[in-house]
Amino acid sequence: MKKVIDGKALVYCEGAFNTPNGKTAHGLVRFTERYEIVGVLDEKYAGRDAGDVLDGRPNGIPVFNDIETAISTLGATNQLPSYLVIGLAPDGGRLPLVAKSTIKAALQQGWNVDSGLHDFLTNDPELVALANEKKVTIRDIRKTPDRDKLHFFTGDIEKVECLKLAVLGTDSALGKRTTAWILVHAFRKAGKKAEMIGTGQTGWMQGAKYSMVMDSCINDFVSGEIEHAVVSAYKNENPDVIVIEGQGSLMNPAYPGGFEILAAGRPDYVILQHAPKRLEYDGFPGYKMHSLEEQINAIQVISGKEVIAITVNHEGMEKSEILDVCKAITLETKLPAYDVLEYGAEDLIALLMTKLK
Repeated sequence: MKKVIDGKALVYCEGAFNTPNGKTAHGLVRFTERYEIVGVLDEKYAGRDAGDVLDGRPNGIPVFNDIETAISTLGATNQLPSYLVIGLAPDGGRLPLVAKSTIKAALQQGWNVDSGLHDFLTNDPELVALANEKKVTIRDIRKTPDRDKLHFFTGDIEKVECLKLAVLGTDSALGKRTTAWILVHAFRKAGKKAEMIGTGQTGWMQGAKYSMVMDSCINDFVSGEIEHAVVSAYKNENPDVIVIEGQGSLMNPAYPGGFEILAAGRPDYVILQHAPKRLEYDGFPGYKMHSLEEQINAIQVISGKEVIAITVNHEGMEKSEILDVCKAITLETKLPAYDVLEYGAEDLIALLMTKLK
């Protein structure tokens, strides 16, 4: 059994599993070193296997109707968790009111609660009092650290001599983090030392040792925190490659992430995640997606670095379409295109290995 940082966890994802608003739960179901995931809460898929629902690959993680059913079932097999993790990632990061009863039930059970939303559970006196009574912990992963713990950009990034890759995207909720982890694991499988730089709450929840939460960091310190994470990974781990998880996209009207990653992370190359079937930006009908050519050009103009490959999100596609879509992207962009979630990263890693320093 793999070693985990914090223990067993049940993931709350009511009404959002297998949708863009469940991407934190999706990341945890696919991979995490922080927890051992023992179940997911979502009435819609109750009784199903979470891995089968998500990727068509059963992984033994059951989906439960509610927390009471989970407690009964998991208790019978000695699999009760010590954590409830909020697996929702809705626009704006707000906690649905209906979730509070499940959080209270988890605290009553003596479980810790981790949340990556912008609605901080530690600001709720009732939940804090209950946690104190049960001697358990509530962690708000998106709560900004005190300013004296934040870092300002120094230029030390120039001392990082290993290969740096950024996985950016043409939109938000696109699979950038999943692709970044797939690359890290594929590099490690190939015998290279690879480190992941997490830039969101889910990366931290998946156990990325070097992380910052970009969308809740005070603006003056975003670049410094990115640089500090990269430099720390380089100094402490001496890796062959560092992979930086992207956020949002340069063009998304609500989540224009990526500028600071290019400016402060200073990647040697960019891998661009793209969902060919998306016509409008995630969550914003009427905001037409910019073309792949425009997005590639924007990245290269801003950073002076080349986009080396396109990684494809196959949402809305039949499996039989994927390879033809990848070929069409290559014809359009003159860049290799891969679906690493469906077919693995070996071919992309072979390309990237030629860039190692």
